[in-house]
Amino acid sequence: MYELLRLLSQKVAVGEELFDCARALDRFYIPARYPNGFDAGSPYEYFTRGDAESAILCARGILSFCESLLA
Repeated sequence: MYELLRLLSQKVAVGEELFDCARALDRFYIPARYPNGFDAGSPYEYFTRGDAESAILCARGILSFCESLLA
């Protein structure tokens, strides 16, 4: 996500808050998706409800930003 926003920022202004969100979402991508993403245990044991809620807010923010560019 971060890399896509970085490339997009060459054409339009992207706020630092969106970059922070992209970094956070990138950290969740691999370990949460694969059962062997962590040395021990299941991915669900490593993430909290707060992590999920934060990720959803970040994803919504990035989607809203991208949709605003298309309007």
